[in-house]
Amino acid sequence: MNIQLTALHYVYLAYIVLIIAVMIRRRDTTIICVAGIMTIGLLATETLSGSVAGIFSSFIYATKELLSTIFIISIIVAMSRVLIRTGINEVMVTPVTRFIRSPQVAYWGIGLIMMVVSLFFWPSPAVALVGAVLLPVAVRVGLPPIGAAIAMNLFGHGIALSGDYIIQGAPKLTADAAGLPVTSVMTASIPLVIVMGTVSTLTAFWMLRKEMRSGSPVHSPDAISGIVSTEPSSSSETVPTTTLPANQPVQRQVMSPRLQKAFALLIPLLFAVDVILMFVLKLQGGDATALIGGTAVVILIAVTLAAHRQAGPEETTHYLIEGFQFGFKVFGPVIPIAAFFYLGDAAITELFINPLPEGSHGIVNDLGVALAGLVPLNDTVSAITMTVTGAVTGMDGSGFSGISLVGSIASMFAGSTDSAPVLTALGQVAAIWVGGGTLIPWALIPAAAICGVSPFELARRNLKPVVLGLTVTTIVAIFLI
Repeated sequence: MNIQLTALHYVYLAYIVLIIAVMIRRRDTTIICVAGIMTIGLLATETLSGSVAGIFSSFIYATKELLSTIFIISIIVAMSRVLIRTGINEVMVTPVTRFIRSPQVAYWGIGLIMMVVSLFFWPSPAVALVGAVLLPVAVRVGLPPIGAAIAMNLFGHGIALSGDYIIQGAPKLTADAAGLPVTSVMTASIPLVIVMGTVSTLTAFWMLRKEMRSGSPVHSPDAISGIVSTEPSSSSETVPTTTLPANQPVQRQVMSPRLQKAFALLIPLLFAVDVILMFVLKLQGGDATALIGGTAVVILIAVTLAAHRQAGPEETTHYLIEGFQFGFKVFGPVIPIAAFFYLGDAAITELFINPLPEGSHGIVNDLGVALAGLVPLNDTVSAITMTVTGAVTGMDGSGFSGISLVGSIASMFAGSTDSAPVLTALGQVAAIWVGGGTLIPWALIPAAAICGVSPFELARRNLKPVVLGLTVTTIVAIFLI
């Protein structure tokens, strides 16, 4: 599989290195990404006007790709606002606090529940379900929001999505590309997923607990105000809190205890019905997210009308505005970065007349193929190369975009029939852990936004656990080949 690298490939790679360096220094990358988009556009169109227009077009493309995520986050936040102000949130989570009494239990409990739900419905709808119900409980018992976000990320977008044993979307793509039975790839991935998940989650937990014990701040310095409130509710008092994005004071809305309890029972029941419908109707991914989002809107309207009565229609609009303000505030810094990295995949051929050589799979995937072609064929080097190649193909922020290519490369690198499934599974694990939502900032926005933390800070905190996990997993794969 010979791929001709062009100036586009090298310029794109140079900007990736520059962006990573700027991120490590904790500086904003928006200007770098815009410069990268403009440079790529200039090389692709050979006109200054096309290059400048490409900046705006790439922003629109990135927004369209992220729109469903923006909407589900905004709606969940809007619903959470009214639940907090009416005190329903407090009543709803009180029974759960009997089981979650410490930050340690909260971390592992949220993570394991997130993993199970994600196995059946994928992580995006799982984040909305788990975050809306369990995040307030976790915060009450002392787990920082960043800790909850880490748990949801690593268990959901990491462990569950990289194995994908129920829906089987990921192993089907990689297995077909490698010319292998799906069952062989799934079987080979089990020890790798276990090792990767164990190392990364334990490392993240150890780092988080060490930070909490030392008394150093565990909240992101540039975090966005969250959707949770840890202050006690009252049905008869006006209680100030600071949970709005703009940190403006919020007043509790009086609601009778009986009505609070009724909604506290009804809301989990409605989400439980959603889960049943997902099973019965076999809803996954975007369809499952849409069902949860629609249910959240219905809950928002019902609670607002019950709490505000005659002012209900106007207040419903107000809550929705708050939610969308929050959503776009979260995604605003991310869209330019996502726009640049999407150019590494399908966006470049959609936004510009195809400037890539014949047979190209996209800039990022071409770089992965070129990397694979530079190394000698032996088991150790093959395993390391598959991990790096999988990680590179995941850098566009979609763990699934490059796994077919990973499967193809694995079949070339396999020195024997037995090693092919292991290499295929290893590339799949690396691609999804990097691109599926643990390291690429815009891919992990759902968990970051629900928990009210900076996606960039969350990516930085995930970096060491994930890199260590990939290193250990690669070593294990070498012994398994």
